[in-house]
Amino acid sequence: MNKVIIRYWIRVLCLLLSTSIAQAQSRYKKAGDIAYRPIPVGDDAYLRWDLLPMQRIGVRAYMRSTYDRGGGGYDASHFLFMNKEDENVTLDVKGKGILYFFRANHWHGSPWHFTIDGTDNIVKETATAAPLNADKVFKQTEFIPVRAFPEPLAYTWATTKGADLIWTPIPFRDSLRIAYARTIYGTGYYIYHLYADDTRLSRSISSWNMAKAPSLDVIKLLNSAGTDIAPQNIKVLRGNIKLNRDSIVVADIRTTNSTIRALKFSLPLDKAIELERVRLKVTWDDAKYPSIDAPLCLFFGAGTFYNRENKADFVKGLPINIHFDYINKKVELACYYPMPFFRSAKLELTAMSSQETKLDYEIRYEPAKITQNRSSYFHATYKDLPKPELGLDMTWLDTRGIEGHRDWSGSFMGTSFIFSHNANLSTLEGDPRFFFDDSQTPQAYGTGTEEWAGGGDYWGGENMTLPLAGHPCGSTEKKTAVNEKDLIQSAYRFLVADMMPFGNRAVIRFEHNENVSQEHYEAVTYWYGLPTPSLVKTDSLNIGQIKSEQQHAYYSPDASAVQTINSRYEWGPDHYPTGAWGYDLNKKTGYKEFMGKEIYPSHQEDGRYTRGASEFTVTLARHNLGALLRRTLDYSFPNQTAEVYVARVIKGQNEGKVNWQKAGTWYLAGANTCVVSRPPGELSKRVYNIQTSNRRFRDDEFLIPARLTRGLSAIKVKLKFIPNGQQLYPGKPFPEPSAWSELAYQVYSYVSPDYHIGN
Repeated sequence: MNKVIIRYWIRVLCLLLSTSIAQAQSRYKKAGDIAYRPIPVGDDAYLRWDLLPMQRIGVRAYMRSTYDRGGGGYDASHFLFMNKEDENVTLDVKGKGILYFFRANHWHGSPWHFTIDGTDNIVKETATAAPLNADKVFKQTEFIPVRAFPEPLAYTWATTKGADLIWTPIPFRDSLRIAYARTIYGTGYYIYHLYADDTRLSRSISSWNMAKAPSLDVIKLLNSAGTDIAPQNIKVLRGNIKLNRDSIVVADIRTTNSTIRALKFSLPLDKAIELERVRLKVTWDDAKYPSIDAPLCLFFGAGTFYNRENKADFVKGLPINIHFDYINKKVELACYYPMPFFRSAKLELTAMSSQETKLDYEIRYEPAKITQNRSSYFHATYKDLPKPELGLDMTWLDTRGIEGHRDWSGSFMGTSFIFSHNANLSTLEGDPRFFFDDSQTPQAYGTGTEEWAGGGDYWGGENMTLPLAGHPCGSTEKKTAVNEKDLIQSAYRFLVADMMPFGNRAVIRFEHNENVSQEHYEAVTYWYGLPTPSLVKTDSLNIGQIKSEQQHAYYSPDASAVQTINSRYEWGPDHYPTGAWGYDLNKKTGYKEFMGKEIYPSHQEDGRYTRGASEFTVTLARHNLGALLRRTLDYSFPNQTAEVYVARVIKGQNEGKVNWQKAGTWYLAGANTCVVSRPPGELSKRVYNIQTSNRRFRDDEFLIPARLTRGLSAIKVKLKFIPNGQQLYPGKPFPEPSAWSELAYQVYSYVSPDYHIGN
């Protein structure tokens, strides 16, 4: 009898235990599904905008352009190389990725060649047919084929006031090349993402089909810009407050793992300008510093609330907008960038003059969809630059040490900025340069400030507002301004699909009219960030230093002897310029003493080059999620190409039995020598002006997928040089023959961010 009872209770306990294990496994599976949710790409990068705070591990963003390789301000018509008369290459990429943004100046360059995985797709703009007087012939133009580039995923110069813009996602499996058929005034910049491994993406990457129309759901989403796009049936806080104190807490939300989906304010129309400099402060999870601290007007996309044209949609942005309701006499402000928090969210308004004005607010929030260590906080960092330093870029954001934390991982999401308080449009002659994760070469290098914000030729002084870019305020020129507020010139650029992920640091820099303008600039930089890295440096190999080469088992039998190179990186003008676009330097008090002086001195680096193969061993974080190799190189060698192989490190392993697995092709197009073509007319044949800059140092990157590094604390790397016979233009070789240049390798491991806040 006792044995029967014992067996019975053993069965009961086993059943309970098995049920408990099953439930735990189920919970773990669900948590794992959320924690390792695939990264939204392609159409999903728009449609799953609720996942914008997600950490983009194993994704790199790059912005390439036709920038002046010598650091000057003429950013048009710089070509990597030329092939046929109608094939002048401005972008050339190998790897797996998606082109998320394309910009050209007016119709210039059209027809464009979008060569995807070897297939040449011809893209035109209707003004191509009459380029000599297109602005008189056409009131409105469009891209051809229209089906591939419908509004609001694409706009042409008549709408943007100067630029042709495309946001249609264009995927490529192996290669992407953009070439211009015409070279005059060929200014362009492009944003694309590269992926280490498509198994971690929301959809597989396949070659772009130009005949296929973009998703109707994406078009519908972007067409909803300027409206309330956030979920409605979620928790909501509504109310109104009197702005009769210096500081007022609008809301102090105390709940776990939530995301604000809508942040809205409504101001009395007659008080809006008076209140535009009230500061919005938002502090997440009782942090010591606020993550949002900015004037209301700039945070919501404009330099002022003065609406010179009395437009209803002042900022008709998708994630952020400003609407003037003249019937109800209100100005409505809204932000829909998702804002996660894990314990609390404190929203305040400060810097108010004592008055009885009422402000309405609405805050909607819901449970978070991303675990804490895969999410990130929303930030809006304000920078006031009343007198930028001559010769040096303005730094609008440097996350290193910000808010009391050394490292941050997340994504750069855009800017709202004032570029003049005095209707001076020439300040727009300044390139954006963005540096991520301590690269010495900007991964993003643009052609000018108004190009960054979706315009061209200073928008002709006119205002425009689009879902993701705009110039909402400012008079056409100083003499047309009707008051001081009308002198304020501002612009915005919001990133969504074309966000720029980083793993430990982001530095957002802009030139100020070739760094000679001392106009009063102000900027708000939007970004997601978690105060812990997702990309950690785990090794460094210095080529040419024998000890470092030996420590890493560096082997390159065909490598050159150690070369010592004296040169620079691409950081802007080397010297204070003697002149700049649209700016009379001789009238600038205190500037003459700087003219011609050196800003960035050259320095020396040691290294080698090879036309064979190189091998070395590097260390990784054992619990890595993939790796990134950053190579410092001599960019005088053109079109450097190598196949990359990875193998496990096994002690005592016979070299002949190494199991090499191909990780991909590492390719860097062009060189510090390029071709500048500025023919005398629109339909003139190209010309060949060779420009060789004195900037030979460059950092370049390669992603190694997690499938080749998972669980390994060290790997062997083999780089097999692939000869590249590309000429500068037909019959004209580059000054140097192609080779694989190695000055140093920095090794980074992707890791799961170590972050958690208790309840």
